[in-house]
Amino acid sequence: MSSWLAPAKLNLFLHVVGQRDDGLHELQTLFQLLDYGDTLDFDARRDGVIRRLGAPQLPGDDLSVRAARALQAASGTTLGADIHLTKRIPVGAGLGGGSSDAATVLVALNRIWNTGLSRAKLTQLGLALGADVPLFVGGCSAWGEGVGERLLPTILPEQQYCVIWPQVSVSTGIIFADRELTRNSSRIRIPGPFEGDRRNDLEPVARRQFPEVGQCLDWLGKFGPARMSGSGSAAFVAVVDNHAGQQILDQLPATYSGLVARGINQNPAFADESDGV
Repeated sequence: MSSWLAPAKLNLFLHVVGQRDDGLHELQTLFQLLDYGDTLDFDARRDGVIRRLGAPQLPGDDLSVRAARALQAASGTTLGADIHLTKRIPVGAGLGGGSSDAATVLVALNRIWNTGLSRAKLTQLGLALGADVPLFVGGCSAWGEGVGERLLPTILPEQQYCVIWPQVSVSTGIIFADRELTRNSSRIRIPGPFEGDRRNDLEPVARRQFPEVGQCLDWLGKFGPARMSGSGSAAFVAVVDNHAGQQILDQLPATYSGLVARGINQNPAFADESDGV
């Protein structure tokens, strides 16, 4: 059995800078990977069957299964796999759990099945599954543009974060469909550090559509500048160290869940991955 980390991510900021003719939104964002995430274990099968085990609350035909089938189709392999998913990243929290799982399936099974697809091809397969999947295929914190698929790997300062979320799953589609969503933020022409007017343009809509998100942000805001990740529901604040983050969690209301994690610049599970052929 082969075990892989599927890391969570934060959007340190997220600006909506336009909308394309196909209805998708143009973004500028800074993705920070975390040393916290789901774990996927793989057993290769010779019969071509793809099974996702564990995490029974997820639908059977989830992104992990779809990713494996996409790799099968693209490579022509006759092999299959049992995918054992240990779910830690909350669903609908804006932390990228499903996308990270799918990307990890692509990269891991590409190695396990010895299919030899390049990282560029895996990225192409990932984009068809979801806009955030290419980030996790790349395995690096990154500056993102387009719908999030145009990525520039970025070295970010080491930082601890306290992340909390209410018991609500936010629909990304509802957030982006809202007529009051800001869609014309000024573009940042040169990627720069996390400073100045860096906000999440989705936050006002999420606060209005899902009041629990606003309450969560307001509570965490007592400990520092709190921001929402992605389309929510999770909120995060930078902390000086793990102890400071744990002190916040010690005060956490029963209606919230949370964690303390360290920002990482590369998924350690991908560290020895070559670009393929």
